Amino acid sequence: MHVQPSGGLRPASGNVRLVKRKRGSVWYVQYRLPDGRQVQKKLGPAWTGGGRPAEGWFTKRTAERALRQILADADRGVLPGGTRTGATVKDAVEEWLRYVEHERGVRATTVREYRSSVYKHIVPAFGSRRVESVTTREIEQWKSGLLAERKVSRRTVGKLLTNMNGIFQRAVRVYGLPVNPVAGVERVPEQYDPGKYFFYSPEEVRALVRAAEATPDVEPWVAEQDGVLFLTAAFTGLRLGEVLALRWQDVDFANETIRVNQQWNDLGQFTKTKGGLVRSVPLIEEVAQALAKLGTREYFTGSDDLVFVSAESARRVRRAMNAEPGDIDEDEVLDESMWVASPLDRSAVRKRFKSARDRAELRPLRFHDLRHTFGSLVINEASTVEVQEWLGHADPRTTARYLHYKSRAGEARRIAAAFRLEAPETSLACVGAVSETG
Repeated sequence: MHVQPSGGLRPASGNVRLVKRKRGSVWYVQYRLPDGRQVQKKLGPAWTGGGRPAEGWFTKRTAERALRQILADADRGVLPGGTRTGATVKDAVEEWLRYVEHERGVRATTVREYRSSVYKHIVPAFGSRRVESVTTREIEQWKSGLLAERKVSRRTVGKLLTNMNGIFQRAVRVYGLPVNPVAGVERVPEQYDPGKYFFYSPEEVRALVRAAEATPDVEPWVAEQDGVLFLTAAFTGLRLGEVLALRWQDVDFANETIRVNQQWNDLGQFTKTKGGLVRSVPLIEEVAQALAKLGTREYFTGSDDLVFVSAESARRVRRAMNAEPGDIDEDEVLDESMWVASPLDRSAVRKRFKSARDRAELRPLRFHDLRHTFGSLVINEASTVEVQEWLGHADPRTTARYLHYKSRAGEARRIAAAFRLEAPETSLACVGAVSETG
């Protein structure tokens, strides 16, 4: 099949031909670029059997179709091999990670997640390749392979495609890549299973709190603080990092509100909340009373102090407050950092949560399911818009998932009349009326 040149980046000459190999026949496409370079691209093995060809195999017709696609790419100026960026996919990955961190201002924890994900899946598959050599078809095949292996979830595959799209779109801007090959890849629709949202009942939350308060072999105030923390998380919907970053100035008892404006991430940093959203959450009386009791402690009760503090911080302050003259260095007492509480360790909180959960003989849910507990319970008393605001969801579709747990009792009673049996005399009258008109 001969290709006639037509200017631009179209090949000067080329053909699709069946090439004999030792173990069979293979379809190739060959063409020469305007600069004189000869390009030979393997399409795949030739299908000689009957019926529909297997995945990755080519009949003469499908080989010709592939050639037409190459010609279409040539018309758009993106002929495979026609661009030399000098950048590998790994180079593009590093540029994209730099860009999202330093120019887009993405949170450090998110950047770390991006790096871990792309180096686990994208770099091994494409890292050594030049960015211009990666095709939409190859990315489609890679995506299909991930889905078929089922080693990662559909949601993860979707995120990987989103990241890859960002990587190649950045390569378009920085390296002069003519087109983003990911743009033509069909996205993976997320298959949401509402049964995956698990949550506790209010009674189970209170059982969890009681178990935390009765934790053996810890100081009573530590156990009590854990109980208040679990109660706050379950009945306000705050994420773990948001609870740990809560300060007394954020707890507005008078207006029955908690204001959420930062989080304590797993890198040990105070950062903006997820999505950078500042929000207010209703403070119900049960949580307000628990927090107010916690606020009667001797230390760390100033407006800028953390609500939940590490045991090390408390011991340090108690030692300074109860020390006899000469027992503690004066410079240490004057050190302002001594009087600033450090946040609780996220990992340690999760471990203590699991311990209390198991002692209370509750279902083995995660700490994050306390947030789902809030959303699944309040959806019965509030609008979706309100719940979205309280949970800090950027996408209303995320909040809409809680509608699966909304009680339909009132609606069921309201429409019951539509299915009620008619009285016998009414039915007979209707029959008579039909006879008369008939």
